[in-house]
Order: sequence, then structure tokens, then C-alpha cells
Amino acid sequence: MKRGLLLLVAGMLFLTSYAQEKVISGKVTSAEDGSVLPGVNVLVKGTTNGTVTDENGSYTLSVGANATLVFTFIGYTSQEIEIGARSSVDIQMAADAKQLSEVVVVGYGTQIKQDLTGNIASVSGKEIQNQPVPSFDQAMQGRAAGVFIESGNGKLGQGIKVRVRGAASVSASNEPLYVVDGIIVTTDNLSSTDAPTNPLANINSNDIESIQILKDAAAAAIYGSRAANGVVIVTTKRGKSGKTSFNVNYMKGFSSPTRKAKWLDGPQYYQAFKEAFDNTDAILQRDEGTDFGDYMYGEPGLTFDQVLSYELGDWNKDANENWANDAYQKDAGIDQFDFSASGGNEKTKFYTSLQFSDQKGILINDRFKKLSARANLDHKASDKISFGLNFSLSRSVNNRLADDNEFTTPMQLLALPPIQPAYLEDGTLNTNTVYFNGLIKAKHSSFETTTWRNISNIYAVWQITPELSFRSEAGVDLLNQNENVWNGREVDSQTGNVKGGGYSTYDNVLNYSTNNYFSLNKVIGKHSIEATAGMSFQKYERNSNTLTAQTLPSSAFRTLVSASVITDGASSFTDYAFLSYFARANYKFNNRYLLSLSGRVDGSSKFGKDERYGFFPAASAGWIISQERFMEDIKGTLSFLKLRVSTGLTGNAPTQNFAALGLYAANTYDIDPGIAPSQPANNNLKWETTLQTDIGIDFGLFNDRITGEVDYYTKHTTDVLLNSNVPGTSGFLTRFINIGEIENKGFEFVINTQNIVGTFSWSSSLNFARNRNKILNLNGNVIEGGYINRAVEGQPIGVFYGVEYAGVNPDNGDALFYVNDPANPNRNTTSNYNEAFRTVLGNPNPKFIGGFSNTLSYKGFDLNFLFQFVYGNDVYNGAGRFQRANFTYFDNQLVSDWKNSWRQPGDKTDVPQARLFLDNGDQESSRFLQDASYIRLKTLSLGYNFPSTITSRLSMQSLRLYVAAQNLLTITGYDLNDPEVNTDYLAGNIGQGNDFYAAPQIKTVSFGVNIGF
Repeated sequence: MKRGLLLLVAGMLFLTSYAQEKVISGKVTSAEDGSVLPGVNVLVKGTTNGTVTDENGSYTLSVGANATLVFTFIGYTSQEIEIGARSSVDIQMAADAKQLSEVVVVGYGTQIKQDLTGNIASVSGKEIQNQPVPSFDQAMQGRAAGVFIESGNGKLGQGIKVRVRGAASVSASNEPLYVVDGIIVTTDNLSSTDAPTNPLANINSNDIESIQILKDAAAAAIYGSRAANGVVIVTTKRGKSGKTSFNVNYMKGFSSPTRKAKWLDGPQYYQAFKEAFDNTDAILQRDEGTDFGDYMYGEPGLTFDQVLSYELGDWNKDANENWANDAYQKDAGIDQFDFSASGGNEKTKFYTSLQFSDQKGILINDRFKKLSARANLDHKASDKISFGLNFSLSRSVNNRLADDNEFTTPMQLLALPPIQPAYLEDGTLNTNTVYFNGLIKAKHSSFETTTWRNISNIYAVWQITPELSFRSEAGVDLLNQNENVWNGREVDSQTGNVKGGGYSTYDNVLNYSTNNYFSLNKVIGKHSIEATAGMSFQKYERNSNTLTAQTLPSSAFRTLVSASVITDGASSFTDYAFLSYFARANYKFNNRYLLSLSGRVDGSSKFGKDERYGFFPAASAGWIISQERFMEDIKGTLSFLKLRVSTGLTGNAPTQNFAALGLYAANTYDIDPGIAPSQPANNNLKWETTLQTDIGIDFGLFNDRITGEVDYYTKHTTDVLLNSNVPGTSGFLTRFINIGEIENKGFEFVINTQNIVGTFSWSSSLNFARNRNKILNLNGNVIEGGYINRAVEGQPIGVFYGVEYAGVNPDNGDALFYVNDPANPNRNTTSNYNEAFRTVLGNPNPKFIGGFSNTLSYKGFDLNFLFQFVYGNDVYNGAGRFQRANFTYFDNQLVSDWKNSWRQPGDKTDVPQARLFLDNGDQESSRFLQDASYIRLKTLSLGYNFPSTITSRLSMQSLRLYVAAQNLLTITGYDLNDPEVNTDYLAGNIGQGNDFYAAPQIKTVSFGVNIGF
């Protein structure tokens, strides 16, 4: 009886205790600006029961009756709140330090910046919005330490070079992995020509909320075999609770080239080439006993004017055609319209946008038009279930130009003599020029690339407990690109067509993936644990078709259906897949000791069957020293100090999808089909592996008025992928293997300052990075690229290797070259080019890069400007043997070379004597290599935000007028068009730093209005 009574009492006490347990929820925001605070520790006082706020600042926690919650967050004043009878507690936390609560998107989750133990650079969406460039990667230039971004020329829609902490591969890609709203997106170049296109140009920069660049192994290893080159995570904008807000923006811009080299005009051209003719004539009479006409044409006594007629055909001494200016269109600029709407409530939030952009490039016929739309939706179905979607659709039309090396590209117009007019007296285009008149191609051809792109995903989150959740998402990236080229019969001489023709290519890329993972956030007393574990699957498929035809009835017919002769056709299919498993655990003790472990197992169809899976682990640790008691006395000066260290492995998969397989290719024997081996198998082919170690310090001074980061890193890449030579007895020429080592090492420095705070405010940010690249081992292989680039052991990737120019002999005007005989090292010179040995001449990789931005505001006015700088890189002018060839042939030349050329004994100059048809310094050498360092005023904007007293009368929430400039000022010693250059048809891992009639970058001044209502 007593025993039954005791059991009854115990049961009642248990039920009473259980009934007193309840779930409390709420949101934590900043008292300064109302922004949400993710990562706040919420602990039941006197217990180990706790949680942390999510990315929306929200929390949910099971508590007992009359519990007291303790809210703690680094940089903010702790608060204790008694719950009482409430089921919801929202609080605002007051800051006792600034710039510490930034939320950083990491792989499969988010973290607070001060809790990071890896290195992640952040670029906000506000920094890149309304920039007059087609793609967001181009707009990031100069804004992230250690991230080198380069536009090859001034053509619109071109591929952009991005290097995160240097290049680590010779044959595989050196571009980072791009992830948009959790989905790995396609960045393949689908161009049918040597000039690459940029698929990222179809993403609306104004839809971007933030960009995070994962640079070290601790941050990037969770993306495994594709993270060695860094990972760029793009997060688009989402709706917020509250009244629906509408925003309209219109921008009008006017564009021109950043710089123009100075070329000879008509009178200068005639005089310069007459001088070159006279010099050659004098040399021939002295050395050969004959004159120019007899030696060159077998006709003694020819005058210079007669030689011009021989070589040029029709010419006019009084003509003064500015061919260089003919390459540019007069109405270059941009018109852009943006509309967005966002809002929602606690259950459902949405963001939608629409953009139309029409940009005319500086070169004739260059144009990029884009129409894009987006809809992001988030819905909380219950306390346990939430789901949403991200949907984007875009269509772009890029009117493209020929590659830099083709006579028909606009910039090669400047090679034409100014004494030959572009148009004849009757107004028709001149077809009798020494080289093809590219204006004919501009008028009688078109090259249009139309791209449709849909990047979308859906997700669902199950909040299993307040600390544990499961997220499942599925995404698709559909990319369709159609290139249509029409060439009229007027350009048959350049295309090889008969009576006109063209071609059409169509690429369809389907890239779909799914991510499924658990996330745990648990606080136990002074211990905080965040963990993520899950799997990912991605499948990529590409279908390609192309058709070429010729012989059209007339120029009025511009589609292939009208052609009478089909000359070629082809189709292809390729695919690959990745199956991955990943995990990460972050541990924090007492808000000061940090530890992070992560790993990813990647399986891919790209790897050999014996190396199908790879494991990529990383570990990192941090110590927030400023939280220690011994730092309390100096916290007013040193408000934040964190030491972090990380190490880990990341990989780089081959760009070829079937590099590991033994392949057969179809062939035709007479009219019978057959197959033949085309590639040997390599069952052991695997990923390139990069071991990266990073040591960094984050600091804050004077209550975080000054904050900064300093990092030193080393990247050691092994198993470098290379298409290596094999013995001819194998029946093949090359085989794809893992061989070689590459090293990158350097340091980065970032400092942010709040110089003045108040009604007038001024803040600054400086980032600086230095990287050293070196090939340690290629098993003796030497790979040539570009004009004089190569990959060779002991040197950086793409090092310039050739004959070293020694200047001019002051006695006779001969060009001199250093002999550089490796068997007899000395600095002897020779005028015989063939006696000189090749040697290392320069490096296309910069010694350091950086950016310096400032933001000033006073009442409604704001001014922002960014200087971007690159130092220590060399550029080789592949067109130097034409543009500055000492008048060897009739290409137009630089004014400076003509003025500075050798003319009489004793002249000290580096420009040899002008000699028509005689080699004198026009051969490939370091004469055409020069330092391409520059400082550029990358962006400048001035705006005015009207006060609410005015906007309220206009029924507006906000009204802003602004003027902005892109590439407004360039300071450089480079004497051609623009130092930021890499000619498109040679661009690659090795072919870097080359200039061949490349268009200068685009300078744009724009005016805009932004209205919110």
C-alpha cells in the first residue's frame, strides 16, 4: 500500500514537472539598427540547457517555469531576462564593440565572423550594385584580398580571369568553384571561337545580397575535389517581414576607352616610311652595290612613291584616315532599368525582381542586352517545417566580335596605313587596302550569341528539435546557348565562303544537384557546438550541335536554311557526375577557444576506376585572446584580438570528363565507317591535391574603430594533371597523368577604419596581397604557350622565355641582343638575332595586388571611391613585330617609336634605325615586353538621398540621385592601350599577359535615380 502510494506521488510530481516545461521562442536584434543577430548564445540560467539564434536571429528553447534566459554575444552587452508567463521573448542587444557581428555564409551554413577559424573574404551586394559591367565577378575587382581578377580586353560578355591565391594547375582549371544559393553552377566556356564567353554574365548583380570567397582549406575543404582554386558563394536577396517595399532604379551611362595609344597620322606616316625607305636604300647601296628597287623588285631607280603603289595599291598622300578611331562606336554606353518588390510576414517572405540592361561597348557592333527575372520565396508552415524556392530566368543577346588575332576584328583597323582612306569618294567602303578593311566585316556580317539561363532550387527544413534540423534542397541550372554567325559575300576573302555563308551552334547544358544535411546547434554551459553532416549529388550533361553552310542568294538572306551548300555539321555529348559526403564540426569553449574539423569524400566519374573516391579533410583552431581576463586592462585600446591557424587538403578535378578512360573515335575509310583508338586509359588518374596552411590574426583597435586581418599561407599542389608525352610505340602521342608539383605562398593584409563618426562620417578599407607562384616539378616537361610563355620547373606558371633585347648600337643603329650563352655566361651582345639564346625574361603574374576604398557621408550626401592596383606583372606585346617593327612593313606604328628611333651616330635610344623590309629589332624579344603595373580609379560614386520631409510628400519611402564612374583614371607606364590585358585567343593557364590588338578597358560615366515606395 505504502509502495503504491509512493509511486502515485512520484508520478504526480513527474507529470507536474513535465507540465511546467514549455517552449519559448523569440528574436534577437541589434539596438543600434534593428538588424538581426545570428549566433547569440541563449542559455537557461543555472543550467547547461541552451541554444543559439539562427541566421534570422530567431531561437526556440524548451525551458522550465519561471526560468531566466541569459543572452550573450561577443561584442554586445549580456542580458538576463525573466520569462514569467511569456511564451515569446524578443530582445535588443546593445553593442559594446562594432564590426564583430557580420554573418558569413560558409559551405552548407552560416557563421559569425568572430567565430571563423578559416579565411573568408566578403563582398556585400551594395558594393557591386549598379556597376556598368555585364558580370558580378568583374565588379568584385579590387575588393577582396588575395583575389586577382582580370578582364582580358574591353569586349562585352567576355570570360573573366579569377585567381584566388595564385594558380595551382597547368592543365586543369584555375578558376574558383561558384555556388549560388547553395547550388554549384555551370561556369564552362561554351564559345565556338577562341574568345571565351562568360556564363556568369546572365546573373543579375543587383539581386546579390552578399558574396563570400572561401580562400583557405579550413573554409573550402567542405567542397572537396573542386575547392583547390577557392570557392565563391553567392547569396541572393530575400524578403523581410513587414510592409511590401517596391524599388525602381534607372541608370544611363556613357562609355569611352580608358586609354588610346598614339599612332602616326597621314603626314607622319608618309614621312616615317620615306625615312625607312631611304635608310634601306643607303644600306643596300653600301653593302650590296645596288638600290632598293633593283634589290627588292628587280627594277632599279624606283622612288618611294612607286614602292608605295607596289605594296599598297591605291593610296593618297593627302589622306589622313584615323583608323584607330574607326574601331570605336560613338554611342557607347548603357541603359539599365531595375524593379524589385519584397516583403512578407512572420510566416511568408518574398523577393522579386526584374532587370533590363542594354549596353553598347566601345568597339563597333559590340553589344550586350540582358533581361532577367527572379522570385525568392520563404514560407514557415509550422514551428517544425519551413520551405521555399529560388527561381531565376534570364535571356541575354551578345553581339560579339572576331578574335583579337583576326584581320576582321575592329582593333586591327589600326594596322592600316592612314594614307589609305576607309571610304572612297562615292561613299562606299574601300576594298583596296593593304590589309582587309574591317569596316566591311562590321557592315556585312553579324555574330550573335543568345543565352537562356534558369538557375533555380527548392528547399525544405525540418526543425526536429530546437537544436537539430534537417535541410533538403534540389536545384537545377539550365543553360542554353545559341551562336548564329552570318557573313555576306563581301567578306568571302576572309571566311573562305563562296557567296556568303555562316554557321550556327547550339549548346544545351543541364546541371542538376541535390544537397541533404543535418545541422546541430547546441550550447551546454560554456560549450557551444555546431555540426553539419550530409550528402550531395551533382549530374552534368551537355549536348552540342553545329552546322556550317555557304552560298546565299543575297545579303538579305542571313539564315542557314537559305544556303544552298551545307559544308559541315557535327554533334557531341558529354557528362559527368559527383557523389559526395561531407561533415563539419565547430566547437567553442567559453567564447574564446575555437576548434573546427571538416571533411568531404568525393566520388566522380572523372577519376580512374582505381581512384574513384578522394578524401579532403581540414582542421583549424582559433583563440580569441581579447576575451581573456589579462586583456581587460587594455580592451579600450585592443578591443578584439584573435589568433587562428588552419591546414587541410582540397582538390582539383580534370576539365576533361573522360580523361581516365580508354577512348575510341569514329573514322571513315572511303565511305565505310570504322573506329580507332584515340586515347589510352589511366585507371589511376585522380584529382590534383593541394595542401594549404594558413596562419592569421584578426584584430580590433579603439572599440573596433580600426579592424583588420593579417594572413600568411602556403599552398603546395601535388599530382598535377598533365597531358604528358608517351613513347610512339604505344600508338599514342600523349597520356593524361598525375605528375608534378606547384607551390603558391604569400601574405594578405586587410585594414578597415572608421576615421570619423557622426553627422559627417568617413570610413576606409585597404586590402593588400602578395603571392609567389613556382613550379617545383613537371618531370622535366616544358610546355609552351602564348607567344613566349612557358611552364617550366623552377619558374612561375606562364613565365616569359625568349631572346633578351640589349638596346641599340649607338654607332650604326643596329638592334642588339644579349647572347646569354648558358655554356659561357656573360653579358655580351650581338646584332645577329640567331646568335642569341633564349632565357627567362619576365613574369605575367603580379608581385602584389590590392584595393583602397573610402566612403564619406554628410547628411543626405555620400561619396564612395575605390582605387585598384596591380604591381610587378609584365605584358608581352605579340603585335610588337608589326606595331613597333621599325617600319619593316607598312603597318601603322607608334608615334613615340618614330620620334625616338636612331638617326645618326652617337644617338642613345632603345629604338633601332627604321629600315623598310629589313629586320632590325622586329623579331620576338624582350623589346616588346614591358611592366604593366597600374593604379586605377576603379569606381567613383556620388549620391544624394532626399530627406523624409520631401519623400513623404511625394508618397515615396526613399529617393536617391547619383552619378557614378567606372575606370575613370588609370596611372601606368604601359604605353599601349591599357595595361589590364590578356588577348582572348591565347588566354589559358600558360598563355597569360599577352597583348595583340586587344581593346582597352571601358570607361563609363553614368547617372541614375533610385526610388523606393
